[in-house]
Amino acid sequence: MEHEDYAFYKSMMFLLEHDLAEAGLDNLDFTMEIEEFGVTETRELKPNGHNIAVTNANKKEYVKLISQMKMTGSIRSQIKAFLDGFYDIIPKHLISIFSDNELELLISGLPTIDIEDLKANTEYHKFSVTSLQIQWFWRALRSFSQAERANFLQFVTGTSKVPLQGFSSLEGMNGVQKFQIHRDDRSTDRLPSAHTCFNQLDLPVYETYDKLRRNLLLAINECPEGFGLA
Repeated sequence: MEHEDYAFYKSMMFLLEHDLAEAGLDNLDFTMEIEEFGVTETRELKPNGHNIAVTNANKKEYVKLISQMKMTGSIRSQIKAFLDGFYDIIPKHLISIFSDNELELLISGLPTIDIEDLKANTEYHKFSVTSLQIQWFWRALRSFSQAERANFLQFVTGTSKVPLQGFSSLEGMNGVQKFQIHRDDRSTDRLPSAHTCFNQLDLPVYETYDKLRRNLLLAINECPEGFGLA
């Protein structure tokens, strides 16, 4: 959701992190306004949703349901029409064995990722190019196979494709946005996380190279979409 609609994502995070009454959000219910072909209608997020108030106790359920509605429910008929046509060309049982990452690699092929070009077009926040964790990071990335590098690129940018003009032309949500590495000062037991709309990696301050490499590989292989609300 963060990648699709950042303003909506921020509003949902605000709702989750604050007391509803104190934030003036105690008048919500389990409905959502949907505009379709110029017509606005109110849809219930669950049965009898217009009579169910959103509270601090059930707001996580509300965020989950409204995110699902925004991502798929509000355009369900359009998605169905697209899939009906798509499955006429490629039967569902043949395509459903692939994850979205695997399907992209199948269509586009395995990219050649120039680590030195990526490094030359990287911005650091609360780190510097000489920081020990940054040196370990680039060492780890150089040790990855091309498939692992493709997984890493998808993890931090949302796609495994390399820009035609190189990483200086890498785009984010608001146009050209270089790859960024932000220092994560929380627990070093955390995995690295990513914000794909900003091409951003949040890297904990790991104590050893082996721990950094192991956790980075675990993150990109087990959490290929980086970080998101839903």
